[in-house]
Amino acid sequence: MEALLSLSNDLAGAVEHAAPAIVAVHARRRLPSTGIHWRPGIIVTADHTVSMEDDITVTASDGRSLPATLAGRDPGTDLAVLRVPEMGSAAATLGDDAALKVGHMVLALGFGPRASWGVVSAVGPRWRSPRGGDIDRLVRLDLVLYPGFSGGPLVDAAGRVVGLNSSGLARESRLAVPVTTVSRVADELLRKGHVSRGYLGLAMQPVRLPEPLRAQLGLTSDVGLIVVTVQPDGPAARAGVLLGDVLVALDGTPVSDLEDVQGRLGSERIGTVVTVGVVRAGGRAEVRITVGEQPRRRAG
Repeated sequence: MEALLSLSNDLAGAVEHAAPAIVAVHARRRLPSTGIHWRPGIIVTADHTVSMEDDITVTASDGRSLPATLAGRDPGTDLAVLRVPEMGSAAATLGDDAALKVGHMVLALGFGPRASWGVVSAVGPRWRSPRGGDIDRLVRLDLVLYPGFSGGPLVDAAGRVVGLNSSGLARESRLAVPVTTVSRVADELLRKGHVSRGYLGLAMQPVRLPEPLRAQLGLTSDVGLIVVTVQPDGPAARAGVLLGDVLVALDGTPVSDLEDVQGRLGSERIGTVVTVGVVRAGGRAEVRITVGEQPRRRAG
């Protein structure tokens, strides 16, 4: 009984430690989301909860209503950054997401504060979100993210923030964006308002390659990516990629899924030339494409 009481008190203490850095973000019509006072005057929250770009306010833990300015947003990592000069200096205490292990007890917090308790159900290596965001580590949660919790902190048993909770990164999954990713993306958003990513201007989907064709063309993978949309005047269209081409290699390396392509189109590739190997009309062809910068999405 004493051990259970001690654990209960420790978790309550963790909430109390983190609560001063938790804010409510009023950037959509109905329920406000949660945000984290990341550093003095800077709030981070979940991008999918920010449907307005003007007239945003935040409610601080002491009840103050403060105007906020959207500094930048990144749908790929589901992160948005707000500037709130009047916040003060009570920023969050950050922990080490690399120390998280499966089974660790964690708390998802919302403004109020409100809390949901559970465990880390899975951790994994660097991964890419369906919208192309580069996430430094997979952190999957076994807990309830109540309405309005997205954008709030995931804290460890000491009350240190180890991630930002999101229900918008993957369908039917409770995930946290690790602090490593939040810090990296927030820095870039504060510098230029968006995260630069390379793009080709193609929509593709996997397709199985017949064995005779593979043997004839010397292909090592049984799956390629068939081009189903070519964006008019996009990088691939200007280079001559055609609807129905099957992408099989990028700079000589076989590709068989969309993550293979996205993983090779980081910001450092913008403006450089990639050589795309395609299957076209039963033969192989190579197309040289100058990588463009992915267009920015507006709110709403």
